[in-house]
Amino acid sequence: MHRFALALTVTLLFHLSTNAQNNTSSNDASAVRTTVTHYIEGYFSGDAQRMEQTLHPHYLKHVIHAAIPMREMTGPELIKGVRQEGKPDLAAADKSEQVTVLDVAEDIASAKLVTPGWTDYMTLSKVNGEWKILSVVQRIDE
Repeated sequence: MHRFALALTVTLLFHLSTNAQNNTSSNDASAVRTTVTHYIEGYFSGDAQRMEQTLHPHYLKHVIHAAIPMREMTGPELIKGVRQEGKPDLAAADKSEQVTVLDVAEDIASAKLVTPGWTDYMTLSKVNGEWKILSVVQRIDE
């Protein structure tokens, strides 16, 4: 009887632990999606401060655009550009986004951001309980 009680206790603890992990993963996936959404909506609205809040201190972006040599952009360079340029001159239809959280593994996540003009593949890191965009590889569509 004691073995049965022990087995039942272990099974219940495992089940509770698995549910807690799934809830954490679901909460993290939602937080990652929110971070990416703030990033792109900050860009679309010309809100450099909103974008800046989503960036990791070591943010780096690689831009791939057809035969043009690959370009790199740091977080400060990105924010400076948004501050100088303001709201981009895009039609309302071009200011749409689809965010897909590809994976969350503890304090690292990956996401894909698709807009009518480009696709961003992102790596995010959890810093002090907040998800920050660490890197972006952007493919500009022709």
